[in-house]
Amino acid sequence: MNPQHFRYSEHGGVATIRLDRPERLNALTFDSYAELRDTFLALRTRASVRSVIITGTGRAFCSGGDVRDIIGRLFGVSDAELLAFTRMTCDLILNMRLLEKPIVAALNGTVCGAGAVIAAASDVRVASEDAKIAFLFTKVGLCGADMGAAWLLPRIVGLGHASELLMLGDFIDAARAHEIGLYNKVVPRAELDAEAKTWAEKLAGGPTMGLAVTKRMLNLEAHMPLEAAMQMEGWIQAECMKHPDYREAFDAATAKRAPDFTKSAKPNAAQ
Repeated sequence: MNPQHFRYSEHGGVATIRLDRPERLNALTFDSYAELRDTFLALRTRASVRSVIITGTGRAFCSGGDVRDIIGRLFGVSDAELLAFTRMTCDLILNMRLLEKPIVAALNGTVCGAGAVIAAASDVRVASEDAKIAFLFTKVGLCGADMGAAWLLPRIVGLGHASELLMLGDFIDAARAHEIGLYNKVVPRAELDAEAKTWAEKLAGGPTMGLAVTKRMLNLEAHMPLEAAMQMEGWIQAECMKHPDYREAFDAATAKRAPDFTKSAKPNAAQ
């Protein structure tokens, strides 16, 4: 893992992806989009990583696609090139949702455009008090349903709030985002990194298969009728009961100690 367009590190089962163009408010380029897409794909089979933090440097988490390096260059390209770009951005979000490891977004400042969708595609969002957010696609004459935003947002904040955010495209402050459930927790700026690390480490210490299939079922069950969801949950829970993590939890409870789920972790355990 040696990305060229953002910073990447690993420690204790937690991978940290840090967007690092503070002078451009961590705006994305064609290359960084592609590298993020490929990184989240590669993390599926990276056994050393059990959870992920994505954050930014400076006063923004991510301000979306770079106006100069992306938006300006898209005028005049062929239809095929335009569609290839929009599909690439969607593939980034798809790879985040298909990564069956928890993703914590640490929102360190302005979050807008593609940055807002990356935040929504993460599993939990911890934000600093100045982390205003906007899905501003309609502000620039585009559809609010971009990069999966219309699939993700109603599942997080409900249809009414999602309609407001995607149709108006206005910024809301961190307090409002927390109130409607878009942010899981808001902390002072100085505490953000430590708070995100706490969440990620706790998730990294959880049961590999249990967390993987929890994310899988959250993706799937919104489209299932109740009867199919019950059958699927009955089957997957029976499978989890055969996994070593279930025995480890029982043995730990019996011995009055904390379970160690990391010792039974294997790549692709839930596949």
